[in-house]
Amino acid sequence: MTDRRAQLAENLARVEERIAAACDAAGRARQDVTLIVVTKTYPASDVRILHELGVRHVAENRDQDAAPKAAECADLPLTWHFVGQLQTNKVRSVVSYADIVQSVDRIRLVTALSAAAAREGRELGCLVQVALDAESGERGERGGVGPDGIEELAAAVESAPGLRLDGLMTVAPLAGPYAGRQRAAFDRLMEFSSRLRGNHPAANMVSAGMSSDLEDAVAAGATHVRVGTAVLGVRPRLG
Repeated sequence: MTDRRAQLAENLARVEERIAAACDAAGRARQDVTLIVVTKTYPASDVRILHELGVRHVAENRDQDAAPKAAECADLPLTWHFVGQLQTNKVRSVVSYADIVQSVDRIRLVTALSAAAAREGRELGCLVQVALDAESGERGERGGVGPDGIEELAAAVESAPGLRLDGLMTVAPLAGPYAGRQRAAFDRLMEFSSRLRGNHPAANMVSAGMSSDLEDAVAAGATHVRVGTAVLGVRPRLG
């Protein structure tokens, strides 16, 4: 076993233990929470090792890094999630490899994703990204739509050709009333999810929690957690 494979196996096992313990504490079944490994800044060789270790969901946040990596790993049965703020000029590329875009936060992006998905002949899963630090009609510091814009965006996704409304995503905010209150933030997201499912019953995916706060996300009821550093290590600082 190579040093890198051994390191990733150890890290993955530790994260798995954390998720299992959080599920146990919350009275949830382990299979109810899907681990998405965020592979941004790490090479395709790491993605291959992770696949060998049983990972089936990976995420990226920059198209310029993700597109070549996804192409290099196209032979692997992986679900690729795009989790970063997405500019419309990158949509066509992202739709060529991503299975789910978790960062849908404006109507113009829905329109662009729909056109690209139709062109590719694909069905693309979409999550509405909720910004708990955004005022009415605004976007959050880390992307996302304010809570009062969720239903409008969800309806636009559901009616758009080539798109499938899968649920909601959030990133714990750095400012506003939920700053430093991850559990409260994730509980609030679950309230929005319950409301959304009233009109869109199939939109039951809730993506929340990262390396530092996955336990809070599991406790709140998240169906997917996005973990990078705890699996892959501390990322090199980008220039």
